[in-house]
Amino acid sequence: QVQLVESGGGLVQAGGSLRLSCAASRSIFSFNAMGWYRQAPGKQRELVARIPSGGRTNYADSVKGRFTISRDNAKNTVYLQMNSLKPEDTAVYYCNAERGGGLGRIDYWGQGTQVTVSS
Repeated sequence: QVQLVESGGGLVQAGGSLRLSCAASRSIFSFNAMGWYRQAPGKQRELVARIPSGGRTNYADSVKGRFTISRDNAKNTVYLQMNSLKPEDTAVYYCNAERGGGLGRIDYWGQGTQVTVSS
């Protein structure tokens, strides 16, 4: 088990920036990957960015070049730097910890943090 606590959301104008943080209650190094997902009203939850313990990060096409995911294993924290924000980035952003793979995959989720981008 792990508790994930997000922070850093808020209201920002289009073109602005926010930095989300996700603090984990235990070492994140033991997880296959950490990630950020988002869910807008009336839409399915979608992957925004994912950073494996080893390997390359991956991003949704809609955020490539604007968002950057990073991790600090010593602080058990994952970050999402969001630049050049657009109104369509408005959503609840969730931190994710991924353990295992395939049918054995287990996902842990934070409570979410609201990001609202005004035009």
